[in-house]
Amino acid sequence: MKIVIAPDSFKGSLSAASAAEAIAKGVRRCVPDADIIEIPIADGGEGTLSSLLTATGGERVTITVSGPLGTELNASYGLLEHGSVAVIEMAEASGLCLLTDEQYNPALTTTYGTGELILDALERGCRRFLLTVGGSATNDGGTGMLQALGMRLLGPAGQQVPFGGGHLKDISVIEDSQWDSRIAESTFLIATDVQNPLIGEQGATRIFGPQKGATPQMVEHLELGMTHWADFVTAKTGVKLHDCPGAGAAGGLCGAYLAFFPASLRRGIDVVLEYTHLGDQLAGADLVITGEGRIDHQTASGKAPMGVAQLAKQHGVPVAALAGSVGAGIDALYAEGINSVHSIMNEPMTLQEAMERAPLLLEQTAEQVVRTFLAGRDAL
Repeated sequence: MKIVIAPDSFKGSLSAASAAEAIAKGVRRCVPDADIIEIPIADGGEGTLSSLLTATGGERVTITVSGPLGTELNASYGLLEHGSVAVIEMAEASGLCLLTDEQYNPALTTTYGTGELILDALERGCRRFLLTVGGSATNDGGTGMLQALGMRLLGPAGQQVPFGGGHLKDISVIEDSQWDSRIAESTFLIATDVQNPLIGEQGATRIFGPQKGATPQMVEHLELGMTHWADFVTAKTGVKLHDCPGAGAAGGLCGAYLAFFPASLRRGIDVVLEYTHLGDQLAGADLVITGEGRIDHQTASGKAPMGVAQLAKQHGVPVAALAGSVGAGIDALYAEGINSVHSIMNEPMTLQEAMERAPLLLEQTAEQVVRTFLAGRDAL
C-alpha cells in the first residue's frame, strides 16, 4: 500500500516536515509495511523555503541582514539546482514573525533585508530567483528592497528618504544610476496567491495594514503615501501599479518587483508542487493525506491542501485532509478533490493544549483515517 503524506505547516505548532512525520507514525500503527512518501509542502508563504530545501536537498545560506525595524539579524535563503536558483523567502528578513506584537508598525518596517538577501544571491552568481512573499511585516511598497539594490529614493532636499511606509509621501526623486545591472540579466518568479492591487479599498494598505499594526488613522496616512509612490513609479517606468492585480502583495513588495524587475507571478502552491515533484510520487498511490492548521472556505482559494487535492484528483487518488480546526464552507472542497476533512481535536481543550499536543493528535487522527479507508476498501 502506497500513501503519500503532503501537509503544510500547522502554524505556531508544527513545521510541515514535523506534521508529515507525525502523520506517518499514525499510518504505520495500522499499516506497518506501507510505502510512505513524505513530502512537506507550502503555498508560497512562510515555510516555503524549508519545504523546498527538504524536497530538493538544496543548500541553506545564512547571512546577517537588516530586520523589519533595521536591527541586524540572521536570515536565510536557499540555493536549488546546484546553486543556479535562489529561493528568497521575504519573511526570513522582513516578516511579521520577527517582531513582537508591540513592535508591529507598518509606518516604520522595511523590506531592506529582503533586498540584502537578493544581493547576496546575485554575488554568488544566481540569475534565477524564486520569491515567496507571505507573512510580511511591511507596507513600504518594496522601497527598502529597492534601496538595498542600489536605488536612491530622495526627498525634496536631495536626502535619502528614511525606511518605512510612513515616508513614502516624502519621495521626490527616483534615482537609479547605481541600480544593480545584474537584475536585468536575471529572472524572478513570484510565488503568491494574493491578487490585491497596490492601492484602493482592496489594496495593500487597507486590507493588510491593520493586520500589521496600522491604526485607522495610520491606514489613511499610509494609503496617501502608497498612492504617491505609485504615481512616481508610473512616471519613472510607465508601469501603473495602482490597480494592478497582485501588486499589493507583501505590502506592495510585489508591485516593486513587477515595475523594476523582469518578474512574473504564479500561484504559490503550483510552484511548490512542481519543485517537490509531487505529481511523480502520486503514480500508484492508494491515498493522499494532506492538512494544515485550519481548513475552511479560504482553503479553496489556493491554499496548500487544495493544490495537493487538485493534483491528486488528476491522478485519481483519494485525499483526506487533517486540520487543527475545521471552519465553515468546506463543501466547496469536495468538488476539487478532497474526499474528507478531519479535525484532529478529539476532546475539549485550550488552544495552547492543542498546539502542545499536535504531534500526538495528528498521529492518532491519521491512524483512524487510514483504518476507515482500509475498512471501506475491504468492504467493496
